[in-house]
Amino acid sequence: MSGKAWGGRFQKSAEAWVDEFGASIGFDQQLVTEDIEGSIAHVTMLGECGILKADEVEAIKGGLEQLKIKADNNELEFQVENEDIHLNLEKMLTDLVGPVGGKLHTGRSRNDQVATDMHLFLKKRVVEVIALIESLQDAIIAQAEDNVETLAPGYTHLQRAQPISFAHHLMTYFWMLERDKQRFTESVKRIDISPLGAGALAGTTFPIDRELSAKLLGFSTVYQNSIDAVSDRDFIVEFLSNGALMMAHLSRFAEEIILWSTDEFKFIDLDDSFSTGSSIMPQKKNPDMAELIRGKAGRTYGNLMGLLTVLKGIPLAYNKDMQEDKEGMFDTLHTIVGALKIFEGMVRTMTVNKNVLHTAVHNDFSNATELADYLAAKGMPFREAHEVTGKLVFTCIKRGIYLLDLTLADMKEGSDLIEEDVYEVLAPEAAVKRRHSLGGTGFDQVKIQLDKAKALRK
Repeated sequence: MSGKAWGGRFQKSAEAWVDEFGASIGFDQQLVTEDIEGSIAHVTMLGECGILKADEVEAIKGGLEQLKIKADNNELEFQVENEDIHLNLEKMLTDLVGPVGGKLHTGRSRNDQVATDMHLFLKKRVVEVIALIESLQDAIIAQAEDNVETLAPGYTHLQRAQPISFAHHLMTYFWMLERDKQRFTESVKRIDISPLGAGALAGTTFPIDRELSAKLLGFSTVYQNSIDAVSDRDFIVEFLSNGALMMAHLSRFAEEIILWSTDEFKFIDLDDSFSTGSSIMPQKKNPDMAELIRGKAGRTYGNLMGLLTVLKGIPLAYNKDMQEDKEGMFDTLHTIVGALKIFEGMVRTMTVNKNVLHTAVHNDFSNATELADYLAAKGMPFREAHEVTGKLVFTCIKRGIYLLDLTLADMKEGSDLIEEDVYEVLAPEAAVKRRHSLGGTGFDQVKIQLDKAKALRK
């Protein structure tokens, strides 16, 4: 006899190392609260439907409530031989309340039970992730409000392009995160579905009320197909996808923070709380937290690809392969929660070196487009204006100066259309102010953008 809950037809037990390989309790114990909640709802429904007697329901619920208290206090001890969170809790329950505990599993299977657990788990955690995204957005807004008129070089190809408001650059990440938040929010609709009562795959002969158990658990609806209920892992794939895309955004932001904090840029100083030193070089201040976030993006991509690969070739309905849906989910959740918390603190406490940024934007050719636009506004075809400006830039490069250092006579060698007012046009402050197009970097537009962002956070 195998001694397992499912061991009636088995005459032989697996060796311990085989049990250990097949067990999931090492990681699915994180579902302990949700498993107990699902069981309480299920047994309550069994009582309401007359499937179990009132005293049986009372005894089982009493035992589950005791287990919940112990779980909250981290007092439960899980055993590998009981395989997973479901059988571990069932064994603990029967130890508490006796054989009646075995009636809890009436009208359900571990297949719909584990799916229910994960729906409950993700429904709670996605709400927590959204709150953390909003905290990071608040930190970005706070830094942006303090840097609306801080000039910075804007880049394309990591080459100086045009002067911008530093706040405008920071707010780019606010809007990336806003889309991330929308994706997580929208995904709740597909998480908020109850598989409980679908059984192994075909439903059950017991007169259960799936809509009642769903209501007791706070689900909005139930799966309409019992096979789909136990086979669906779309909601986890979607969570992993949303997490991976958000980590791509955070990784890009981390890369810029890493660059900005170097001696070559010196645009920002990171707070000591989010930096580390070197064991051999005393002068070092390394942006390790930003680097870790950049690196951890890769593991979230791996978790997404891992589950997609697991799912792509398995037939309906449940297969043991689907046990591989959990570790990646837990890991991505842990990773994105940590990354969001770290980033919020890192952004909120970083010091923006406004003088360095001011010097940088005045010692480059990021105002070259202003000269081309100036000539185009005076009637010169833009392509010709582009060439004239390029030649003047080349002149400056040969002489080791910048456009604002050229005399008016030098300018006129490029075109007689250039007048004294060109110096006002070429000033980086003026270049930024003039960009009034919707969503542009003009100071007034950035303030409008901030107002819209803050309205979203109310």
